Amino acid sequence: MTLLVPFDASTLATNALAKAATFGELLEEPVVVLTVLPDDAEYARSRGWITEGEPFDREAIERGLRGRAEDVAPNATFRTERVSSDEPTATATTEVVREIRRVAGDVEASVVFIGSENAGSVIAPQSSIGSPVANDQRYDVYVVRQPDAEDRPETTGSIRDDGYGL
Repeated sequence: MTLLVPFDASTLATNALAKAATFGELLEEPVVVLTVLPDDAEYARSRGWITEGEPFDREAIERGLRGRAEDVAPNATFRTERVSSDEPTATATTEVVREIRRVAGDVEASVVFIGSENAGSVIAPQSSIGSPVANDQRYDVYVVRQPDAEDRPETTGSIRDDGYGL
């Protein structure tokens, strides 16, 4: 049994990772933290990984995300997958969802921990990965919809502002 956590450093994804780490420790199961990096500067800006005008540097973004994940779950395995759209109609979000589902199968995930306000909703924004990932029947899904009280309000700024040398 493997616990998989798609991670973008958002408050909800960070809380999902903390919960998965706790479950993994209690159940003595491995936790895999997955970050999917599209070749898309706008996607990175929309996630707060870089700010407007900041250069798109996948390696720097990956280091920052890895550092944040290790702060929360130091015993987890960190995995980064890079995607680029080969289809003219596919969005970065579509590619991210496909990759999460592919990796879930690859690691034989029994549970995917998702930080999402929209997973399970009747209407979900196009930028949400929660609902499409939650609809896969190969694994169970643990959805974190609310940030923990001590995490409110969410900080703003570039992922590079976190002291991980980015």
